[in-house]
Amino acid sequence: MGLLESLRAYPTAVFWSFAISLVIIMEGYDTALLGNILALPSYRQKFGVYSGPEHGYQLTPAWQTAVGQAPTIGNFFGIFIASYTQDRWGYRRTIQVNLVLMAAFIFIVFFSPSIEVLFVGELLCGIPWGAFSSSAVSYASEIAPVSLRGYLTTYVNLCWVIGQFIAAGVLVGVNQRTDQWSYKIPWAIQWIWPIPLFLLATFAPESPWFYVRKGMLPEAEASVRRLRSKTSKVDPAKTVAMMVRTNQLEINNETGTSYFDCFKGVDLRRTEIACIGWAAQVLSGSSFANQPTFYFEQAGLSTEHAFQLGLGTTAMAFVGTCSSWLTLTYFGRRTIYLFGLSVLCILLFLVGATSFPAETHSGARWGQAALIMIWVLVYDMSVGPMAYCVVGEVSSTRLRGKTVGLARNVYNITGVVSGILTTYQVNPTAWNWRGKSGFFWGGSCFLILIWTYFRLPECKGRSFRELDILFERRIPARKFKETVVGEQEDS
Repeated sequence: MGLLESLRAYPTAVFWSFAISLVIIMEGYDTALLGNILALPSYRQKFGVYSGPEHGYQLTPAWQTAVGQAPTIGNFFGIFIASYTQDRWGYRRTIQVNLVLMAAFIFIVFFSPSIEVLFVGELLCGIPWGAFSSSAVSYASEIAPVSLRGYLTTYVNLCWVIGQFIAAGVLVGVNQRTDQWSYKIPWAIQWIWPIPLFLLATFAPESPWFYVRKGMLPEAEASVRRLRSKTSKVDPAKTVAMMVRTNQLEINNETGTSYFDCFKGVDLRRTEIACIGWAAQVLSGSSFANQPTFYFEQAGLSTEHAFQLGLGTTAMAFVGTCSSWLTLTYFGRRTIYLFGLSVLCILLFLVGATSFPAETHSGARWGQAALIMIWVLVYDMSVGPMAYCVVGEVSSTRLRGKTVGLARNVYNITGVVSGILTTYQVNPTAWNWRGKSGFFWGGSCFLILIWTYFRLPECKGRSFRELDILFERRIPARKFKETVVGEQEDS
């Protein structure tokens, strides 16, 4: 099917994918909050220590790192737990349970009297966020026809950006407050999401692929029937038959359903691509450039200007992600990755270069801020959303939940290391590199660009069955696009 034909045939699939993906807004919101709430003087005074008249109250580098990475640690464990519940009870039940946990854990963060309790609260909040991050991508990938798969998986990134945008707007609204509510109001806003999202998950159809893997074919047909329009000519029985056929092909290729199977045979290559493809978001410099407010303030801009630029940066991210749907229509995932990483690499080196005049000239600081905003725009037109698309497509259907979980945890581990490095690079009481960190992340971005050229295949327009065959034939990444899968092979 073409794009318009797919939209007419599967409008409810689009709606439910959009609805379930909204859980990612909470993760994006808190990620942006943790990275930028440090710029609030009242927050630093409550949880930090006095470091002298020059820098005032600051969190110690150790606690700044601990609190900043606590959700990521919780995320790590949440993904492994969710992969089990997804296989056993499906995506809907997994999301519902974790929404209840999310509402409970926010209480710990909101009422935290000390930095230690705040750390525990953020750690526990990370567990449901881990479940959301893996469930949303897998669900979007499995309920969408081939021509919509890229749009619905990249929409997950848009939800992340929406969360960041809301966080930036909230921080702009409270940054003039000097009391405890300057940071408690942003935390309390997280209670808005769980109830409406729980109701949406209650009424959403389960993935038909989940039912096929369970051998529940009547339920799979009923799910396909709910995902298509009533006037569609799509035959649910034939659609499920194709799913059964794909599932059987993977069984014949000895694809199991355990984590160990992700590292066997051709699935090892698929796991590598998913893991590094998602880690590319971090390795391209996102930890450095996607948390700009504290960096802008430490670079010499006022708190008010720093928050305004933070809001403007997330607006650029929103525009970039929406623009990625246009690039998806005309270009493949591999092409977008290569182009995006090349531009991001150049921008990071420019940020590093402008850090020298920025030490004494305010104009250079604004120029540096402009480069970071352009970086965010390019990132969210390319690597940011495309990572979700690549991870959702490259895994085998029987191992999708576990492959996505492993990939997300590689992303999390990379994010923890990156977050620690970024904290020490930017914190004025630690290494105090400021913009010079751009040189470090520019080098990291260049390395991931080389990996992309040799290892990332083109999956655009391929059914899951075709991808199974291409990987089974061990086609090189650079030849995926032009390789033809014959009818005899696909029988």
